[in-house]
Amino acid sequence: MTGLPRRLRRAIILGTTEEDCTVVAGGQRGEAVYAAVFPRPRTERVSPGHLVAIADAADGPDLVVWRWFDAVVVGMEDGLVRLWEPGHGLVLAQPRDPGRVPRPGGRAYVSAGLPGADWWVAGRAVTHAEDAYVELKELERFFTANHLWARLT
Repeated sequence: MTGLPRRLRRAIILGTTEEDCTVVAGGQRGEAVYAAVFPRPRTERVSPGHLVAIADAADGPDLVVWRWFDAVVVGMEDGLVRLWEPGHGLVLAQPRDPGRVPRPGGRAYVSAGLPGADWWVAGRAVTHAEDAYVELKELERFFTANHLWARLT
């Protein structure tokens, strides 16, 4: 892939292997491959139901570049959100928008790796990927600041 992707979009994982996955976005099933920067082992990191960011590639297959976990909100603690995520157990996350955090018992998207916090909690978990309130702009800035676009393939 040369240059920047045309855009990032959200999709929900339906099935995965180490190299590629089946996703649904906008009511359409599709296939995408994992970007080179996406850590391994992938089948242990990504499961059906996870929300991912996909870079639409102009000169090749669409690339999975990021994933959010679907976690259960268990409470609030000193302005942070306590969540339970099956692969990580209990985590404390900084809310992207405190007004969008569901109440305890609700589900929300959580991710790790973006600057500013160990964990970030975005919006409520949704049925349709395009309805997810997640930090695509922050993700684009992160990839640009760290020169990751050129390392996707």
